[in-house]
Amino acid sequence: MAMQRYLVDYRRLSTDTLAKWSSVPSSVASDALNRCQSMDSRIKPMVPGMRICGQARTVVTMPGDNSMVHHAVSLAEPGDVVVVAGGGLDDVALAGEWVVRCCKRRALGGLVVDGSVRDLHEIRGLGLPVFAKGAVARGPHKNFGGKMDVTAAIGGVPVNPGDLILGDEDGVVVVPLAFADAALAQSLALLERERQWTEQIEAGATLVDVLGVPPLEIVPAE
Repeated sequence: MAMQRYLVDYRRLSTDTLAKWSSVPSSVASDALNRCQSMDSRIKPMVPGMRICGQARTVVTMPGDNSMVHHAVSLAEPGDVVVVAGGGLDDVALAGEWVVRCCKRRALGGLVVDGSVRDLHEIRGLGLPVFAKGAVARGPHKNFGGKMDVTAAIGGVPVNPGDLILGDEDGVVVVPLAFADAALAQSLALLERERQWTEQIEAGATLVDVLGVPPLEIVPAE
């Protein structure tokens, strides 16, 4: 199978917009998107505390092959997040130290792999946000083919080039570019609402009061 790069043209989000998104937790973004758009719960940061925020450059690999990953991290632009549809294969690492080192050197926004990575010690030292299902020692093959900048299913969510990738310790959320502006406004409104809830709870209000939970039905003892 050939290695193919598709030419795409999508709207670039401004630095200011990305800065606003970087303050939004993945859980809030998912709530703003009707509690959808969350990747497989096993895709988590490989280093605790890592956050990721940037527009997607997609990669579809052949099973166990990372040729297209090498191309993608060499072609993506600063701030881009390379997201890899590895088919969920978790017993072969599709990225390791050298892929992450290249991302870091080229100022990419991070790497998300629907599969495994390796060289965790080195990844921790490099500091680039890397999200994956886990780590395994077994390395990949090369030159069997793949695609870049196509619609890809990653962690059970469709991702298009240019979609916003937002991740933290709760997981990764995909914000479709077409809805990014509306979702940001909704996310910021939710954050303000949560701030108010926090104030009320700290002042002594109950969750039932704050959230407007319907009252209990009292059942008489028999």
